[in-house]
Amino acid sequence: MTKIFAHRGSSGTHPENTIAAFKEAVRLGVDGIELDIQLTKDDELVVIHDYTLDRTTNGTGKVRDYTVEEVKAFDAGSKFSSEFTGETIPTFREVLALLQDTDIELNIEIKNPVKEDTGIEKKMIQELEEYQSIHRSIVSSFNHDSLKRVISMNNELECAILYTKKFENPWEYATEIGAKALHTYRPETEREQVTEAQQRGFPVRVFTINKEEDMSNFFTAKVAAIFTDYPEKAIKILREVEKKEWKYL
Repeated sequence: MTKIFAHRGSSGTHPENTIAAFKEAVRLGVDGIELDIQLTKDDELVVIHDYTLDRTTNGTGKVRDYTVEEVKAFDAGSKFSSEFTGETIPTFREVLALLQDTDIELNIEIKNPVKEDTGIEKKMIQELEEYQSIHRSIVSSFNHDSLKRVISMNNELECAILYTKKFENPWEYATEIGAKALHTYRPETEREQVTEAQQRGFPVRVFTINKEEDMSNFFTAKVAAIFTDYPEKAIKILREVEKKEWKYL
């Protein structure tokens, strides 16, 4: 069965990467939650997608230029809706604590713009170990050097290559770096490649699936998971697809 991951939480209806969005995803009963991590000026892990604060908060400038205390002072909810005024950028620890007593999987995307070792991978692994969450976590990144570091530090963590351009036999490249899954961009994902990858033991998870038709198509193709901003809608569509399949068995 295809799993449903709430992309940056339930981000179609709540401000992305906030505790409100993650709580809503938990309430809906998703299989997994996807989030993004970055380092602050004082090397603390916070959950935010963009390298700058401008789009999602009332702050400006680079996340990396502020301490965690300064980052926490910004409003991360009101730009989405006044209903969420006062929502803050969570620390990674806050999210791990929220999910601690659930069986929800966690997809952590490492946001790391440089090839150099910033320490983000080591810090992430330490906090995952602290919350005993290694076993239910998947780590992804467009920075494949970052993934290599994760794999060298803890090969129990499932790592997935993120990519937006289709290329031949991505499982071969994934194998080279030690990754075990493929996270593919919707327009570049073909059913034949999905089938072959998964037959070879590489789960394919597709981002970001928000249209009902796409949801239905990918559920029918039996991808390992989809990432969606609208998990409630996805859960409904998945049930409909499953009912149709049972009907014809």
